Amino acid sequence: MMPKSNAIVYCEGAFNTPNGKTAHGLVRFTRRYNVLAVVDSRYEGKDAGEVLDGKPAGIPIAGSVEEAFRFSSGKGTAPTHFVVGLAPDGGRLGSIARRDVRTALSLGLNVDSGLHDYLGEDAELKVLADRHGVTIRDVRKPPPMSELHFFSGAIERVGALKIAVLGTDSAVGKRTTAWKIVEGFDARGRTAEMVGTGQTAWLQGAEYSILLDALVNDFLTGEIENAVVEAWDEKKPDVIVIEGQGGLLCPGYPGGYEILAAARPDLIVLQHAPARMEYDGFPGFPIHPLAKQIEALEVVSGKPVVAITVNHENMPSDEIPLLCSAITQVTGLPAVDVLVEGPARLIDALEPYAAAKKSRNR
Repeated sequence: MMPKSNAIVYCEGAFNTPNGKTAHGLVRFTRRYNVLAVVDSRYEGKDAGEVLDGKPAGIPIAGSVEEAFRFSSGKGTAPTHFVVGLAPDGGRLGSIARRDVRTALSLGLNVDSGLHDYLGEDAELKVLADRHGVTIRDVRKPPPMSELHFFSGAIERVGALKIAVLGTDSAVGKRTTAWKIVEGFDARGRTAEMVGTGQTAWLQGAEYSILLDALVNDFLTGEIENAVVEAWDEKKPDVIVIEGQGGLLCPGYPGGYEILAAARPDLIVLQHAPARMEYDGFPGFPIHPLAKQIEALEVVSGKPVVAITVNHENMPSDEIPLLCSAITQVTGLPAVDVLVEGPARLIDALEPYAAAKKSRNR
């Protein structure tokens, strides 16, 4: 287990929206940080867990960076890190956020950012960091070209059950569901590892992580393969869960093709937000029907979609069970909202595949 740093998570203007998904992940779960506070002036004084999931997390939301710093320091736990929890389209840093990063550096906080804007290459921010003896870590910066891997076929020696958690859209909850699957298998006594493919999974402490959208295309499949193979070679888990990116048919963030090709999963769990009518961030582009999305994934991969996991955004809580039942009736697949009911029923559907895989490997 990695030592945790004490962190303030920055999400001004975006908490509880799709552009705040990095902050959401860190509020729900992280092995890398002790999250002391979230910054978003719209929810000042509220509990981050209450706002996000209706359950207290003991993480207050502050109205400014200075307020979060004072509050955290006053509780006797000095913050050490300022984590940019924004995930805007294009991964760029806005002017207000840049001002607040300057404030964090001036307060002596190390800055971790998963944006495409590399803050460590910003001359002004670098001077501030040096002056206050802190670091800027751009986690979405790709490794040197000399360290990247090309697909080799080594994936064929992986003996774990490989589950790809893919989505019908971007920012739909794939990563959260992937962690819940790991959690669920752990509770059943099966070892499971998560392969993260985005900046939030890395920030949450996924040991085997790549930053898929920061890589040169020629090395995408090789890096996916290498992460899965490393997880197998080093841990020999029963299950490896691969976090998806984007959505197979999403116009702005088509994702999943490389994971299907390189990780060669045994099966697919498909994350879906039933209340969304259009692709996230692309008005006028209706989301393809769920049946068409399942068909596309199964045609491309030759592997089955075995469960639907539901994102309940913009849905009344009393309608969630009814909707899950309706999805099951239409698709013939179990449909589970893992944030509401936990992963047990989903693991019930996945466990026979894990047992069969382990039996074949004996």
